[in-house]
Amino acid sequence: MTPRKPSPATIAAEIRHLLGSEGSAEHAAGVQWFFKDQIKSHGWYTAKLRSAAVRFRERIRKEFGLDFLVQVADKLFAGRNLEEKVLAVFLLEKLTEQFGGAEFRLLESWLPRISSWADHDGLVHYLIAPMVVAKPARTKRMFRWAKSPDRWHRRAACVALIQGTRRKMFFPEIELLSDSLLSDEDDMVQKGLGWLLRETAKADPKRTVPYLMSIRAKAPRLVLRTACETLPAAARKKILARPA
Repeated sequence: MTPRKPSPATIAAEIRHLLGSEGSAEHAAGVQWFFKDQIKSHGWYTAKLRSAAVRFRERIRKEFGLDFLVQVADKLFAGRNLEEKVLAVFLLEKLTEQFGGAEFRLLESWLPRISSWADHDGLVHYLIAPMVVAKPARTKRMFRWAKSPDRWHRRAACVALIQGTRRKMFFPEIELLSDSLLSDEDDMVQKGLGWLLRETAKADPKRTVPYLMSIRAKAPRLVLRTACETLPAAARKKILARPA
């Protein structure tokens, strides 16, 4: 009799059991101290978690295929535990070249499940951002996210462009997006925007420095300070000087 094929939910449950049984309570307490928001953690170190994810990824792809792996990741990212979400990202990282529109929409649907900047940045920077690079028309979604009442969508609008700006892509889009978010008072959004502008300044200082000068009177100080971190001291001092 042929064994019955397990469901993605069954495999996800196996992974959850492993995460719960092999974590560290001491490290879990340290993880909670690190985050401002309440976080549920089993206390796994990142290197060990990634190693486990690689093993699961190889096994699942070999036995059931890529689509099944994506479904398992979807089940895990629906969980409430930090390691479940991070492992879901690890399962799919470096596979995005094989994804299309359906997978992009699925990953976008994960944004409302975000619980902290850790699972947010893993999802957006390592899965969504490379798909935006692969298909630049997807930048239109970033402008919709920037208008969302949800802080994680607005942060995602910034972080999703970082891999592109490192390749000197999207400068006009980054200017427009930045202009739309300069009045945002949420610190998670400001940090995301500052990160984006820092990477843009690193990749293309000739265009970025004049832009930073043009917004310095209205940009939040957190955004400006972060954006200037990699610039030469003279340029940084000029941008951060209080306008007369």
